[in-house]
Amino acid sequence: MPTSTTVLPIHSSLPKASQIAFGCMGLGGSWDNSPIDNGLINHAEAAVHSAVENGINFFDHADIYTMGKAELCFGEVLKRQPQLRSNIYIQSKCGIRFEDATAPGRYDFSAQWLETSVDGILQRLGIEYLDVLALHRPDPLMELDELATTLRALKAAGKYNHLGVSNMNAHQIQYLQSALDMPLIVNQVELSLVRREHFEFGVAPCIDPQIDASFAGTLQHCQTKGIQLQSWGSLAQGLYCGRGDNSEHANIRETSQLVATLAGEYQVTKEAIVLAWLLRHSANIQAIIGTANPDRIKACAQATQVKLSREHWYQLLVSARGQALP
Repeated sequence: MPTSTTVLPIHSSLPKASQIAFGCMGLGGSWDNSPIDNGLINHAEAAVHSAVENGINFFDHADIYTMGKAELCFGEVLKRQPQLRSNIYIQSKCGIRFEDATAPGRYDFSAQWLETSVDGILQRLGIEYLDVLALHRPDPLMELDELATTLRALKAAGKYNHLGVSNMNAHQIQYLQSALDMPLIVNQVELSLVRREHFEFGVAPCIDPQIDASFAGTLQHCQTKGIQLQSWGSLAQGLYCGRGDNSEHANIRETSQLVATLAGEYQVTKEAIVLAWLLRHSANIQAIIGTANPDRIKACAQATQVKLSREHWYQLLVSARGQALP
């Protein structure tokens, strides 16, 4: 199935990355240290097969996903299908540390932790390099020069091709980029019909008083600098694809009904309409889906067949807001 593409990659023999990306957090089973088995590997293989069959060639990992088991399962899939590696992009993120006996959950961009993390990622996946290495969440104790030196060394060692970040605002990206001699090409942030603040900053008052205004301008900064925006939480856990049909909140019920109506009009799935809302934006957002269900992966892939009209895009925005634009 043909699929729309992103601005990625920079300098690669591969075709451009698909605009729908497969988020691998759903692989590996439970979030504990239990071993993987053939059942989990078969589950991962079915999900990966469905993604590739439906035009998805970009796979997003993180070293923390199911305690590293997501990468282990994916690595086993690559062992079964070694030809797959040369036809896909693999991205992984690091920098988050779980609570342990000595410290709480925290973020860590120290040289020792990053080096250990990247080596662990490559070992679990059974690959020599990542297409994209991303820093998962900002570390307030980041030593900029140390981080830049570490990233240069990892790049020189051939452990990744391109560098990105996740959950960073424009100011944090600019600060990090100031010490690097390579471009940051990805920023992965939460974007969906529920998390609309990146679209609403400077356009309409944010309804949620807890919205972090420090992210104002991040979308525009990424567009200006050619940084690929990736959206995590793209489907808002299925809120408008059935889960919210009986919600106590009228705007959620009404938005779910609107999504269903538009799915009928465009002759696609409800998942496709929710994702198409993101893809319609001029930022050329790469939407990451988190489902590992082969049928739902196929349903999501239909989003690339849809270009919402301006009127329908705004209908969804206003409905999800629960009030008219000012």
